Amino acid sequence: MAITVQIPTALRRHTAGVASVACAATNLGELFSALDEKFPELKPHLRDESGQVRRFLNIYVNEEDIRFLGGPSYAFQDGDEVLLVPSIAGGAQ
Repeated sequence: MAITVQIPTALRRHTAGVASVACAATNLGELFSALDEKFPELKPHLRDESGQVRRFLNIYVNEEDIRFLGGPSYAFQDGDEVLLVPSIAGGAQ
């Protein structure tokens, strides 16, 4: 089963500029393990010290928030497109 993971610009400095990667993963845990192996510098930006999804990382599957699809237990389907979106805050007024 193949899924496509879109890496946003904010995280590409940890993937050597790679914007998209094909992956064979059946769930979020497998996906993160595959990304950890391919892009070790990305790991701390996806999961916290206890292995949980970072609080400010939003994950979309086919433009649907994964939290509404079952969260980490969601089973990816062949052809799914996963988008990792870190929340970015800050700026000046």
